[in-house]
Amino acid sequence: MKSISLSILVVSFLSCQSISPSIHQEQANYYKKQQTVPTSIIHVETGLDVLLEKYPNSLIGKSIALVTNHTGIDKMGVPNYKRIMALDSVNLKVIFSPEHGLFGEAAAGEKVNYEGKEIQLPTVISLYGKNRKPNEMMLKGVDLILYDIQDIGARFYTYITTLGLVMESAGELNIPVWILDRPNPIRGDRIEGPTLDMNYRTFVGYYPIPIQYGGTVGSLGKKIIAENWITHIPKLRVIDMIGYNNSIWFDETDLPWVKPSPNIPDLETAIIYPGMCLLEGTNVSEGRGTQHPFKWFGAPWMDGTKVSQNLNSLNLPGVVFIPHSFTPKTIEGMAWNPKFQDQLCHGIEIQVINRNNYKSVLVGVHVLNVLNQLYPENMSYKEKHLNRLWGSDLLLKSLKNGQGLIKLIHP
Repeated sequence: MKSISLSILVVSFLSCQSISPSIHQEQANYYKKQQTVPTSIIHVETGLDVLLEKYPNSLIGKSIALVTNHTGIDKMGVPNYKRIMALDSVNLKVIFSPEHGLFGEAAAGEKVNYEGKEIQLPTVISLYGKNRKPNEMMLKGVDLILYDIQDIGARFYTYITTLGLVMESAGELNIPVWILDRPNPIRGDRIEGPTLDMNYRTFVGYYPIPIQYGGTVGSLGKKIIAENWITHIPKLRVIDMIGYNNSIWFDETDLPWVKPSPNIPDLETAIIYPGMCLLEGTNVSEGRGTQHPFKWFGAPWMDGTKVSQNLNSLNLPGVVFIPHSFTPKTIEGMAWNPKFQDQLCHGIEIQVINRNNYKSVLVGVHVLNVLNQLYPENMSYKEKHLNRLWGSDLLLKSLKNGQGLIKLIHP
């Protein structure tokens, strides 16, 4: 794709000023009525269900470490640890939980510690606190590690980093790992965004993969080993799903939706997240502190109508931008001290009108570019964090220097 310079984009942004608010409102009202609905529902059995129904005897006599959270449920909604604890001659020795905790109870970045807590379960150890990688003592006596967490298909969603760190420990200690596969809710056949420059490797970007990386956690686990992306390689087995294929959305399965983290309440938010999470690297509210994170963004100094007109003039596929104001507040378990807490923010509601055409990272980059052009005196960047999210410093340099952006979007 040919590079489109920022100067050309600015011309198109300025030309949109001729759009009247009434036309914009007509467009917004029309698109509010549009919906993308599943054409059919497919019966899918997750790796957990397949393991319990077809291979339960393979667990007999084993002492197991389970890496999971509240998303690790069977088709009836029963937590995996309850199912495993009910098996005869199987010892669930320890449970490891990722960011947000075993029960999905912690906000982003909030540390969790289960020491001394009475939760009527085997030992529970958080891998999002002082320890992010299991050590030899934690895995003492363990014969097998099971990994069963619902991901959303974005590189900076930290559950897949936890997977890699667990696999490294398993490789060091010669403990096999089984990944109980689950769907990629935003489709496994869609890949978008730049590949991580490994000079920017952090906990929010651990592998050289695009932002929207495609495939499932099981296929990612296989690639981690094939590409030697971790220091010690364990023996890996993926318990594949039955009925799933990479071209379906989560709501085209018959699986129950469980929000994978506190700020991803529904599938549409998951679709929007890979691009709009980039706002975390700015001083613009990404909607945390509301019930619509990532769907809403804004700031007290923003003009929602002006921003919406500029964004709508780009005719980005599958999306419309509607002026919206909101006031971020602390919400226990979702957001602590969000940006502009208790201040009225003017901004945008993102409405996905055709998810099959929507390009999340493309939208995120254009949002940053429009805001950078309209509010150069107001916009500021958390440079290290934005670089970590993007996977290099190229986006920030392009925004600052007025270089072409479009070529950065595709892997």
